[in-house]
Amino acid sequence: MQDIRVSLITVTYNAESTIERCIQSVIAQNYQNIEYIVIDGASTDSTLQIINRYAHNIKIIISEPDKGMYDALNKGIKLATGDITGILNADDYFASDDILADVATAFMHSNADILYGNLDFVDQNETIIRKWRTRAYKRRDFYWGWMPAHPTFYCRKSLFNSLGYYSLEYGTAADYELMLRFMHKTKINAYFLDKVMVKMQCGGMSNKSPVNRINAWKFDLKAMRNNGIIFSLLALIIKPLRKFGQYF
Repeated sequence: MQDIRVSLITVTYNAESTIERCIQSVIAQNYQNIEYIVIDGASTDSTLQIINRYAHNIKIIISEPDKGMYDALNKGIKLATGDITGILNADDYFASDDILADVATAFMHSNADILYGNLDFVDQNETIIRKWRTRAYKRRDFYWGWMPAHPTFYCRKSLFNSLGYYSLEYGTAADYELMLRFMHKTKINAYFLDKVMVKMQCGGMSNKSPVNRINAWKFDLKAMRNNGIIFSLLALIIKPLRKFGQYF
């Protein structure tokens, strides 16, 4: 199992309040064959100083201006040399110390090219306020507004070479578009890891203002139409409604 190298990418920008927790959760993993890559967008606070404290645990550290989160992710993916690629956002942390071991085991013992799992949303005090619970993927799920939790999304590095990277044309929906492209349009085999993989601190880019929310819907619709989602307007309506169940 240890022969499977997992490339894990964290992108940061002015994340001094959360980046240490994120890094420590990576260091605590009981899986050893990890290539950890941190791409910082030229932070102006103490983020980079905190990252550098853990330089001996990080394979690659880059700090330079970028075009946003997905541009930074693309930089990290292109530098990655592992068999499997995943992300851990600077505001997030692993739910337990065995997550990457379970990821590697699943890829080793299945024919999957993609893996995803469950996620908890937490507040600044790490109190759970939402629970993203999902299921094994079926071909028609995306028609009904379903999607995996992106922070739990792992895939074989070769997919990026053959199917492309995060497209900056989709704004905050770049992660949704990539998962649509990989899983729905291309019909890649996916594996559901039925456990909470990540604790995600609330406050995504698409939810910061009503204007951002409207723009996010436009990007979602564009992603759906360009990746073969029939009745895309219906899927667009259902997609946010699916979140209500996460509060109970």
